Amino acid sequence: MNPEAEKHRAYWVAELAKLSGSFSDDSTKLEDELRSEVSRDGLESLVQHLHLCGAIPEQYEHDSSAEKLYSKYTDAVVSETLSAIGLSSSLILTRADAADVQANCSDFSLVADAKAFRLSRTAKNQKDFKVQAMDGWRGGRDYAMVICPIYQLPGQTSQIYQQAIARNVCILSYTHLATLLRLVMRRSTSVGKKGLHAMLKSVSLLHPSKSATDYWVGINQALLKSLGSNVDLWTDEKTASFEALEIAKKESLTFLRFELDRLLRLSHKQAIEELVRSSGISSRIRFVENIEIGQLLNVTPNE
Repeated sequence: MNPEAEKHRAYWVAELAKLSGSFSDDSTKLEDELRSEVSRDGLESLVQHLHLCGAIPEQYEHDSSAEKLYSKYTDAVVSETLSAIGLSSSLILTRADAADVQANCSDFSLVADAKAFRLSRTAKNQKDFKVQAMDGWRGGRDYAMVICPIYQLPGQTSQIYQQAIARNVCILSYTHLATLLRLVMRRSTSVGKKGLHAMLKSVSLLHPSKSATDYWVGINQALLKSLGSNVDLWTDEKTASFEALEIAKKESLTFLRFELDRLLRLSHKQAIEELVRSSGISSRIRFVENIEIGQLLNVTPNE
């Protein structure tokens, strides 16, 4: 991963916290700035966003304006990626009852939603992934897609996989999108679009199952077939995912430990101890420290 990745991440985390008081204006501003950056620095900058955007900064307060703007930022990253792959993509800023990203090309159309989570969040359920909602929001479009950080997806069994297959909603990771983007950078948008289309189509061919392995065998097989001789891109992006997680963990742990130290400096010992227990900071630190990529990126079909 580019050694400037941490600085790039820190810049955007700080920028998204500079709120004007108007969510619409801030959303437009971040979309414009992201597009300008990609135009200036090339698609490699967009790859850096895909590596790290799945982790909500711990310093953003829960349900704050900064957190809501961050959610829109992840959607903007996905929209720009789809545009770079060769689709005509747009970000929906206002409606709450629709997918946040809509895209189409001559061969297919889709709606998409980008998901991001705090590393310290310990409980996620199937509603967090919006699989059923995305099915309803596709309208007359061919496909629906949910993009998540790979380390936040269930690694064994989950109803979200069964729902995705039954409803033909494609769950992808930012790692998969980054690989397609690198394929476009090396080859062409037509090759990238074919790769995306192959993964979208592969979901409907799977037998409904709660198994993570069964689901990711189908997705990864479609990607590897599309990559052909460019399979090294997938290997590189898997490595980048490990490195990105370490950067995200470092960012989260730095803030959480700072907060813990701040609490411990407060006067009145009993009040401090109660505050530490009630805040859950210590358990959140342990949870972030133990997060691992897992084996989903290494799932391949049996020979």
